Amino acid sequence: MTSSSNTELSPPPRLKAAEEIESDHFPTPILDAERSNLIKRISEEGGYAYVSMEALAAGGDFRAAEGTREMEWEQLHSEAYSMACLHVAIYHYRNRDFREALRVLDMGLIMGGLLLRQDLNSAVERVSVKCSGVDQGVMTDGKRGFGSERNSTGEEVRCQVLLNKSLSCKMVEKRSSLSIEGFPCDYFLSGSPVIISNSMSHWPASNKWKDMDYLKRVAGGRTVPVE
Repeated sequence: MTSSSNTELSPPPRLKAAEEIESDHFPTPILDAERSNLIKRISEEGGYAYVSMEALAAGGDFRAAEGTREMEWEQLHSEAYSMACLHVAIYHYRNRDFREALRVLDMGLIMGGLLLRQDLNSAVERVSVKCSGVDQGVMTDGKRGFGSERNSTGEEVRCQVLLNKSLSCKMVEKRSSLSIEGFPCDYFLSGSPVIISNSMSHWPASNKWKDMDYLKRVAGGRTVPVE
């Protein structure tokens, strides 16, 4: 007969279930808090098909999750797209396909809205740890992340001015190592085009980005926007 002092006690079933959930899921506190409001807003905007499929996606239906993401991929900065990316990433995370989960989360950061960005960034940090050979501290940016908002109106105005002036100019100068002060004074304010050379040799990227081991270490399986 075994004494009670040597008997090993199993953890309570409820605690064990919680541990299992933690192992195949990452937290999405903002989505959990705002999901009903988002669904209501999407319904009011006529997205009934999305709402129906999102309910299935939230329950773990992968095809429904991918379907909602396909519906919204053309809508830049869409909260619905961010929500769909989180559902798809959770599915891949549960199946231990961490690199695919990371790719989907990055797409949510690049193309999604701002409301769920904190959930996406925290998920990226968690998934990055699971990806082998990746430096978590370098890869992630908890404050900003990819796809941060920019002043699109200002960008459009500057491009329009340069484009109109550039097309009317028959000669284009070429300047080597043009200074930051010289460019606006000599070219930008007058709307004159210029070809600038030898101005990036001091950039760390000019050497570091040639090293594939460095790129793998700092970026790994991340998906990044190229502009």
